[in-house]
Amino acid sequence: MDNQKIVISCDSTCDLSPELLQKYDIKVMPLYVVMNDKTFKDGVDIQPDEIYKYRKETGRLPKTAAANMNDFYNFFKQYTDEGHSVIHINISSDMSITHNNARNAAEQLENVYVVDSKNLSTGSGLLVLKAAELRSEGHGAKEIYDHLNELKQRVDASFIVDTLEYLHLGGRCSAVAMLGANLLKLKPCIEVKNGVMGVGKKYRGNLKNVLLEYTQHRLADANNIETDRIFITHSGIDQEIINAVEGKIRELIDFKEILVTRAGCTISAHCGPNTLGVLFVRKSPVV
Repeated sequence: MDNQKIVISCDSTCDLSPELLQKYDIKVMPLYVVMNDKTFKDGVDIQPDEIYKYRKETGRLPKTAAANMNDFYNFFKQYTDEGHSVIHINISSDMSITHNNARNAAEQLENVYVVDSKNLSTGSGLLVLKAAELRSEGHGAKEIYDHLNELKQRVDASFIVDTLEYLHLGGRCSAVAMLGANLLKLKPCIEVKNGVMGVGKKYRGNLKNVLLEYTQHRLADANNIETDRIFITHSGIDQEIINAVEGKIRELIDFKEILVTRAGCTISAHCGPNTLGVLFVRKSPVV
């Protein structure tokens, strides 16, 4: 089966911009956001700023929900019916039932390869873009699938949260941890390792200075970093800070491509505004 008949798809948590999705011809399965008893499709009929407005006005967070097995079955089937193979990349199975739903749907069809990214946001987005590049180079579906399962072990994904409030309300951070961080005015680095989120280094100071120090730390081991591309992914933050982080990256490592993307509703609902991360690929597995 030739590479032109391979469809690359992902769920909406990959946080790739509309421009990137179009450029690389990537299909997206949106997750759901439930707000005011109404269900919206992430990135389709709701945007992150609406979540922040809802939080401010009601004091509550919207709920996020996975795409179900039937959603995935119909999504994949439209392509397999046309004779295409599908490679689909999901948010970590440890963070959402999305992956299991996609895998169960794929088992009912032929030539659908579902990848557990063991990551979130543009951590999985890095895999998606690599899949599209391998497709354009003429690699087959199984070959791409195998490559992604090796590559995912080398993705370095982390981010600085300005407030733990959203993680706490979403059940991903205890009240005690939030209180301690607030009292000490700490900004923790949330790291993704082996598919789960954990707290890494804690920083103190104003957000811009923290993010510059964080970027310096993440990129310190330059010899172990692939220089093809790096993402600056944020959940809505001052452009001056984005520019400063980009400048720091350029000062440290000569990446071929620095991509700036804004996180979608699912990620933003858990992290809150003013979150920013640098995400890239290492030469050896992240431990």
